Amino acid sequence: MSYAAHLTESYGLPVFTFPGPDDEGSTPLPEPDAVAWRLASDTYDADESWTEAFARFTAAVDTTRVRAIVVGAWEDAYDKGPAEIIDALVAARDGLPALRALFLGDMESEECEISWITQGDVGPLLDTFPDLEEFGVRGGSGLVFPPVTHRRLRSLTVETGGMPARVVRNIAASALPALEHLDLWLGTSDYGGDSELTDVEPIMAGDRLPSLRHLALRNSDIQDEIATAMASAPVVARLETLDLSMGVLTDEGGAALLGGRPLTHLKKLDLHHNYLSDPLQQRFRDTLEGAGVTLDLARGHAHEDEWDGRTWRFVAVGE
Repeated sequence: MSYAAHLTESYGLPVFTFPGPDDEGSTPLPEPDAVAWRLASDTYDADESWTEAFARFTAAVDTTRVRAIVVGAWEDAYDKGPAEIIDALVAARDGLPALRALFLGDMESEECEISWITQGDVGPLLDTFPDLEEFGVRGGSGLVFPPVTHRRLRSLTVETGGMPARVVRNIAASALPALEHLDLWLGTSDYGGDSELTDVEPIMAGDRLPSLRHLALRNSDIQDEIATAMASAPVVARLETLDLSMGVLTDEGGAALLGGRPLTHLKKLDLHHNYLSDPLQQRFRDTLEGAGVTLDLARGHAHEDEWDGRTWRFVAVGE
C-alpha cells in the first residue's frame, strides 16, 4: 500500500467493495469467504449511513463465512467518530464467527485526510473478537487504544499523521504473544504526534512481543532518535524486516543504525523517503546487499525547505 490509499488486500484476500443501494441486485456478489468486504458510506452528504450499509450487507451475505471486513468512509468522518460502527460490529459478533481480519478507517485523502479522520476507542473490537489475526486502524485524532491482551493477533497496523503518545504507550503495554507484524505510523507533532523515544523503547526491547518478526516504526519526525536507539535494540536480532521509512531520517540516525547491531540477518531493511546522503546510502549498499538484504533507499518525495535560516524536513504523511 502506498501511503493513505485504499486497501487492495486484507488477510490475503482481495478487497471487494459492497455495492451501494443504487447498485443493489445488479452487481454479482462473490462468495462470502472469497474476499475482504469493504463497507463504506459517503463522507459528505451521505444518502445512507454506514450502519444502514452494514444492515444491507448482513441481509445479503452469509456473514458466518466472512473472514475479513474493511471499514471504509463513514458519514462526516472529519467530525464524527466510529462509535456507532463499533457498536454495530460488536452487536453482530455472533454472526461473524469466522472473522479474522478487521480494518477501521480505510479512507483516501479525497474522502478524509488522515489527520482529519475522527477515531474512537478500538478496545471493544479487540475484546469482542478474540480470534482476530489482523487488525488495523487509520487516523489518530480521538484514537483510543487501551492496553489489551489478545492471544491470536498476528498483525497490528496503526496509520496516523500524528499518533498520540498514550496510544503508543498502551500498544507497548499490551500483551500480544502471537504478534508477528507491528506497523506504527508515528507521525509529526504538527498533527498530534507527541510520542517520545521513551514511549517506543519497550517495543524495541521486545519483551512483550516474543513472536515479532516484522517491525515498522515509521513516518516519524523523531526518526533519527529511533534509528539511533534501534542500533542497540534487543528486538533487532530476531527481526526479518525492519522498516524506518517515511520519516525524517538523516545521516545522524542512518550512521548510528549502520554502526550498531549487525543487520546482515535481515531479509529487508526499508528506509524509503529519507534524507540520507549519497555516500551513506552507498555504505548501506556495500554493507548489506552482499549479505542478501533487500534495501529500499528511495528518497521518493522527501524534500527540504530553507526558511528563516533553518532547514525543514517532512514526514511522508502528515495532514
